Amino acid sequence: MGSISGWTGAVVGQRSGISGVPDQPSASQDPLLAVSGVGFQYESIDVLEDIDLAVDRGEFVALVGPSGCGKSTLLNLISGVLAPSAGHIEVAGVNELVSRLGHVSYMQQKDLLLPWRTVSENGRLGLELRGVGATESEAEVAHLAESFGLADVLGSMPWQLSGGMRQRVALLRALLPDNAVLLLDEPFGALDAITRSGLQQWLLNVLDRAEKAVLLVTHDVEEAILLGDRVLVMAPDPGRIVAEVEINLDSAATNGPRITTARDFVETKRQILELLSNGAVSP
Repeated sequence: MGSISGWTGAVVGQRSGISGVPDQPSASQDPLLAVSGVGFQYESIDVLEDIDLAVDRGEFVALVGPSGCGKSTLLNLISGVLAPSAGHIEVAGVNELVSRLGHVSYMQQKDLLLPWRTVSENGRLGLELRGVGATESEAEVAHLAESFGLADVLGSMPWQLSGGMRQRVALLRALLPDNAVLLLDEPFGALDAITRSGLQQWLLNVLDRAEKAVLLVTHDVEEAILLGDRVLVMAPDPGRIVAEVEINLDSAATNGPRITTARDFVETKRQILELLSNGAVSP
């Protein structure tokens, strides 16, 4: 999983509608998430078509695309909230819909904390739903609370926390069941730029030790580059993956917040924005 201390970027595979490169998914070394030929229809309308992707253990993949291209629908399919109309999805070796529900953690843009429960009680919710007792689940929350910056607020109510702190609680709740796959749907989209930047670095530090397969949906191209090992670009009507950009990290490269103004960063951002523009028109 990457670090935002430095990197170089390159477009490594462009798909239908962007260039003549054949439509082939990237090779995967240790996939915890595999999506093959997945399509989804709603009221006879093709929402998604022929989606192929794989996310390895310890890999962070970002998914960008215009509104309405089916990014969140794809996450709902992977999580088991929806069933695909075609193709199949495998999570940690499990492809049955019901079984897959127990192997995926899903964090959305809204923190969805229960207002009547404390930070500790919200954090342990996923464990409780698995049948873990209150004493054991509370101990698990307390064990991770310090690394999440939550040790001093475990007894607080959600309304007493800032937006950034609430998102930390939501991520703690998502990670505690120790599922193999973590889905993130615009987790920092509602936060101000300064809070979002701090949480992006914090998230990388947390996930670097987690060895999970992470799939992030974001509208923010800079966030996709900062967080992702690879960036997948989607186009609409129907939703499909049209390009893949690999982000190669280099710890010796530019450090700190000025990374977003580095020449390579700006060039990679330009390439992704161009891919989004080219793929925005239906074939």
